[in-house]
Amino acid sequence: MSRPNILYLHSHDTGRYIQPYGFAVPTPNLQRLAEQGALFRQAFCGNPTCSASRAVLLTGQSAHANGMIGLAHRGFRLNDPRHLLPHTLRAAGFHTALAGVQHVASHVDMPDDLPGRIGYDERLQREGRTTEQVVDDFLRRPPRQPFFLDVGFVETHRVFPDPAPADDPRYLRPPLPLPDTPETRRDMAAYHTLARRLDARMGAVLASLDARGLAGNTLVICTTDHGIAFPAMKCNLTDHGLGVMLILRGPDGAPAGGADPAWRALRGGAVCDELVSHVDVFPTLCDLLGLTPPPWLEGRSLGPWLRGETSSHRDEVFGEVNVHVNVEPQRTVRTKRWRYIRRYGRRPRPDLPNCDASPSKDLWMAAGWADRPLPAETLHDLVFDPCEAANAAGDPANRGVLEDLRGRLDRWMRETGDPLCEGRLRIPAGARLGKPGARHVEQGDVVLDRAMTWPDDFEDA
Repeated sequence: MSRPNILYLHSHDTGRYIQPYGFAVPTPNLQRLAEQGALFRQAFCGNPTCSASRAVLLTGQSAHANGMIGLAHRGFRLNDPRHLLPHTLRAAGFHTALAGVQHVASHVDMPDDLPGRIGYDERLQREGRTTEQVVDDFLRRPPRQPFFLDVGFVETHRVFPDPAPADDPRYLRPPLPLPDTPETRRDMAAYHTLARRLDARMGAVLASLDARGLAGNTLVICTTDHGIAFPAMKCNLTDHGLGVMLILRGPDGAPAGGADPAWRALRGGAVCDELVSHVDVFPTLCDLLGLTPPPWLEGRSLGPWLRGETSSHRDEVFGEVNVHVNVEPQRTVRTKRWRYIRRYGRRPRPDLPNCDASPSKDLWMAAGWADRPLPAETLHDLVFDPCEAANAAGDPANRGVLEDLRGRLDRWMRETGDPLCEGRLRIPAGARLGKPGARHVEQGDVVLDRAMTWPDDFEDA
């Protein structure tokens, strides 16, 4: 059985703010990719923080199950790196290669053989060569066996550049959670500039795939970790934080056996409005490639939907936040109409270092954001409140919906072994947390000299 190559393209902090999702962000290469493949309009990450989100996709497990409840470079780590997708693909005969950004392991934790420990045969890097250039070098002389090529870009992570002349702030609008002001428009203009750069870099990789004659036998997976780095977006459990771009472009024909119609569904501009989670990517690959899915996978394959065997994929998707800079546990379940969010702990106000510094954050801070209360439970009707701005949890008419979603969330937490079922999180020794009461992460960190338990060891929990 011949199998296609796999190109996994991913970015930082892009959400769905690219051209194929209807936003006025010029990303022609990603638009072309969507028109050639399949665009998933209701795709969600499992955890809207960088390392946790990537670990969810690559292990097919929720963050609390795979252990990556924080950021790798801030001292958090996977329970078992062997659960990462590259290990499964390597065992199936794929040559696995890594280029650019990975964020599921720290060089401090794995200093000797980081690529091998997380499942890669090689890391593509060469002094003086960009990620795009080393990828092109690899594609010029591809391995004999099918390859899994993981290509990560730092864009569109902050710090943002000055807006380019083509991104005039006077004629842009900020994302919906933010007011339309000169400050937020200029902030969004800078995002546009960085999104153009991301599109050009991803476009260069796709062009190399074409130029080397490999596009016709390569499955492309293009996504991002979570929402854009603005207040109420990244690190938040609404669509603004959990919603992600997801584009799959299949190879020509059906390389894994010749008859599976799922491959054809990944060509020619298909658009999927079904709920999809990052945890579904791993089982989908197992299905399409004819691999036995590992027992730890929590997601479900998109194969039945792609083959037309069913008109629906999921009734619900789940998400969580544990630690970004500070500990701020939350859980959510989203159906096609409703989103329910539950906050844990006794902190009734925003944990400010968990929002990246930005001009938009400064505007919110000046308006008193630090003192705005946060409810323990939030319910949003996504038909009448698509911006998720009004909390409908207190409306007696929604009591049945609220109880149903509480039950769904509790069931998922039990089934996936969520430590918050017992009201606890273990924070590893060596983890770096923001200083209590800080407004920004730049004000300093606290490095834990021992493993600690939230909330027992945290006075402000």
